[in-house]
Amino acid sequence: MKKWLIATAFIAVIVGLQQSGILHVLSLDGLRESQARWASWQAEQPLVFAGGFFAIYVAATALSLPGAAILTLAAGALFGLVQGTILVSFASTLGATLAFLLSRYLFRDSVQEKFSARLKPINDGIARDGALYLFTLRLAPVFPFFLVNLLMGLTPIRVWTYAWVSQLGMLAGTVVYVNAGTQLAQLDSLQGIVSPTMLTSFALLAVFPFIAKAITRWLQRRKVYARWQKPTRFDRNLIVIGAGAAGLVSAYIAAAVKAKVTLIEAHKMGGDCLNYGCVPSKAIIRSAKLAKQMRHGEDYGLESQTARFSFRAVMARVHAVIAAVEPHDSIERYTNLGVDVRVGHAQLIDPWTAEITGPDGSKERLSARSIIIAAGAAPFVPPLPGLADVCVTSDTLWAKFAELDRVPERLVVLGGGPIGCELAQSFARLGAQVTQVEMGDRLLAREDTDVSAYALQSLVHDGVQVLTQHKALRVEGHELVVEFQGAERRIGFDEIICAVGRAPRLTGYGLETLGIPTARTVSTNDYLETLYPNIYAAGDVAGPYQFTHTAAHQAWYAAVNALFGRFKRFKVDYRVIPWTTFIDPEVARVGLNEQEAAEQGIAVEVTRYGIDDLDRAIADSAAHGFVKVLTVPGKDKILGVTIVGEHAGDLLAEYVLAMKHGLGLNKILGTIHTYPTWAEANKYAAGEWKRAHAPQGLLRLVAHYHRWMRGGD
Repeated sequence: MKKWLIATAFIAVIVGLQQSGILHVLSLDGLRESQARWASWQAEQPLVFAGGFFAIYVAATALSLPGAAILTLAAGALFGLVQGTILVSFASTLGATLAFLLSRYLFRDSVQEKFSARLKPINDGIARDGALYLFTLRLAPVFPFFLVNLLMGLTPIRVWTYAWVSQLGMLAGTVVYVNAGTQLAQLDSLQGIVSPTMLTSFALLAVFPFIAKAITRWLQRRKVYARWQKPTRFDRNLIVIGAGAAGLVSAYIAAAVKAKVTLIEAHKMGGDCLNYGCVPSKAIIRSAKLAKQMRHGEDYGLESQTARFSFRAVMARVHAVIAAVEPHDSIERYTNLGVDVRVGHAQLIDPWTAEITGPDGSKERLSARSIIIAAGAAPFVPPLPGLADVCVTSDTLWAKFAELDRVPERLVVLGGGPIGCELAQSFARLGAQVTQVEMGDRLLAREDTDVSAYALQSLVHDGVQVLTQHKALRVEGHELVVEFQGAERRIGFDEIICAVGRAPRLTGYGLETLGIPTARTVSTNDYLETLYPNIYAAGDVAGPYQFTHTAAHQAWYAAVNALFGRFKRFKVDYRVIPWTTFIDPEVARVGLNEQEAAEQGIAVEVTRYGIDDLDRAIADSAAHGFVKVLTVPGKDKILGVTIVGEHAGDLLAEYVLAMKHGLGLNKILGTIHTYPTWAEANKYAAGEWKRAHAPQGLLRLVAHYHRWMRGGD
């Protein structure tokens, strides 16, 4: 209420001044009419007049009144260039700061609270480059100064920074206007100030911040590289460390644009995805799904039967699938593409040099103008007593389980995230007695609660014993000791899979030597540059996502910036990132979900379509799941989509495309989808939204029209 009263008083003062005619003085004609009278007052009491003029200027600026430019001209006409510039410079800064503070007091909290998610990038940019951005706005008076005052008050920029940058930035323009005021009698209009020479001056002022930014960046680079001796020539244009998804794509792009690139891999080409993650897990998921379908043949009009199989053969198929995909990521393929592939361990010696230790112990040093770190991530094993000695991870289980003749009878899966859920369900379907232990209160904690509930129902239906809110304490022999509601419980196992997450590889290849900062990942800026602008990071080692497709996405930015950054750099775009958890039914998502929208204070409208109503799902005996779309309230703009159901990952692609290119639900509804297909679920979800926004008033008029056309029955 206090803020509303102040805002009302503020508006009342402005309206009152406008109605009283006082603001006529703040026009060129009014200034000319008053100039002689003002000059007379100045001659009688110069100090008092100067103080009064200063106060009027501060008040006009603080109240965002029109006419600041006129008062600046008046300062030149009354006080001359030097004294007028000093008065206006300090008065304008003080008035601008008062307007800034008033805007911050009245509006910032409510605006930041209501639009927190949308303002986060702006706030981050202001925190990082706010002074330079403000300086740019002040130098080039294209954007009205009063709007700069009011809008900057909504940001987190510090008051002192705002004041001194404003004073410095407005100084050049102040001099121009005050100098023009000394020739007031010759001015017919404010446009007279903007001569070709003046326009050129302002154009140069507008370019200056970019020049200053380039100089600042050069000085920063000089400081960072001060202790290193830069080579006079380079062996390569680019060195890439790591041949996972990010490394392969980086090397591919470099070779495609004819750069000389070396790709270094210490272990297996293809990285985690090919050898330990995406490919083998999807292979065993498919075998496990078929085993379930055989047990439930009655769902398809067939006789149900127990799937008889050799677990060793199942695991052999997994490795056969890896081998079939392997040529896509092989040394031979990338060599044929023009990439110099080296097998060995890379160690950064300086910002341009990597030392390669080969399998035979030989060492070689190569230099490159740019380096991309794509070292990936490894499974995280928490430091619980006894766990590391007995557990397998998503990396090691494939080799160990390939040696088993039968599926482990008692299997514990530690972790309730995507990897844990996929493995728990698969091995349960293959006949293992699976116990899944999760410390949190639900599975898939990043998803909405209804999605977590669906996942839980599905895993339990397949025979997984899910224990949430159970904290693992230690391993004793073949028992996992957990804590639940203050009491200890023991869970026996033959094998235990640790699937609590993956940690980026941050050590062992020279980050420490170079002093490159790391937190949970390698620290990078928006261009994927590390502390050293010629060293980039991409993929799991850079975060914030640990998906193969985001690693490839980042690799494009890292490679292009590394090779062509001196001409044009690109900020990595994370606006539309999809992902899928490949349990059955699949869980796929892009953009916001309901819990994220609530956490960020973003208003959304939720439209839901049940896949149990989809003809193709009914025909496939898979009529379960839903499509949930979040839109801007009252509009068809898509903010996020969650799909639970068969082929959810494939269905999501249409929404990813729509969000990427700004297409709304109306466009999806107006697109022909083949019948009967799973993709129709997307169209029907759009239809649910349209039905909820049908123009009821117009439909009532149309009903009257049709009744009239029938003769009034």
